[in-house]
Amino acid sequence: MTDSRIPTARLGENGPEVGVQGLGCMGMSFAYGPPDAKESRATLERALELGVTLYDTADAYGAGDNERFLSPFFKAHRDEVVIATKFALWIPPEDPSRRIIRNDAPYIRQAVEASLKRLDVDVIDLYYMHRRDVDVPIEDTVGVMAELVREGKVKQLGLSEVTAAELRAAHAVHPIAAVQSEWSLFSRDIEAQVVPAASELGVTLVPYSPLGRGFLTGSFTDAAQDLGADDFRRTQPRFTGENAATNTALLEPIRAVARAHDATLGQTALAWVHQRSEAYDLPVVPIPGTRKPSRVEENTAAATVRLTEEELAVLDPIAAKVAGDRYADMRFASAGRE
Repeated sequence: MTDSRIPTARLGENGPEVGVQGLGCMGMSFAYGPPDAKESRATLERALELGVTLYDTADAYGAGDNERFLSPFFKAHRDEVVIATKFALWIPPEDPSRRIIRNDAPYIRQAVEASLKRLDVDVIDLYYMHRRDVDVPIEDTVGVMAELVREGKVKQLGLSEVTAAELRAAHAVHPIAAVQSEWSLFSRDIEAQVVPAASELGVTLVPYSPLGRGFLTGSFTDAAQDLGADDFRRTQPRFTGENAATNTALLEPIRAVARAHDATLGQTALAWVHQRSEAYDLPVVPIPGTRKPSRVEENTAAATVRLTEEELAVLDPIAAKVAGDRYADMRFASAGRE
């Protein structure tokens, strides 16, 4: 281990201490173009050296391929890592391109057993409901998840893209350790209701896509022109055409703040997310995804970047100017139901 390990934060009131920045592993198998297994394995090892201990995956990432890919790393470091995976996006065998949201008890039980097998572990540290099926009472879904805790298959429960009301209803059934949602300089809709509810209940916020799926790093300016045909970002409204041009211009104030800290665009955007912890009085553990060791080094270094109140004021108006939604269909995100 090195001397540059990041600080820690707790998942929920009774969960484990984890590095204050986790690692989103989806792109190592799925969504962002051809994977590179060797480089991804090196990324996992480097992240652990830097104090990253929360590793995020899901059964839907590559139809289980991501869980299988991560399994040897988890096995080699089981006592050092916190494994987070998810259920709810069922892939019908006859059409692997589809995702059907399921929160029913038979599916949850099938899903957890399949994830345990692919991960080759006895227990999942943090088990999320990936998306909400509004036709199934959330109390019923969390009731089944709570049974998994009592049975020793799961340690802590999490929810992804839920509204404040859904979070409160779920927490009344069983303590929720973490809520996952998109949260970045470009995506701040959860601040209206979800974040205050999480703070009130003692729930940790785990922001995914804190770098705007790479857009906030300046790594691409128009998904349709810059990214491969199989890249998921080509389907997201804010990353193509006129929306992309508008949003590229919004990087300029971030770039100005970054220069003042001799930091990158990505480090500045991540530093802003880290400082949401103080702004809202709750633990915040972002999970930026990457497949490169150099990017993990860059991202974790953001934990030491401290933005001033004046700089925060410069960055504050950006989200309101972003063109395009974060998904083509917002019904499946919390903001589409609040």
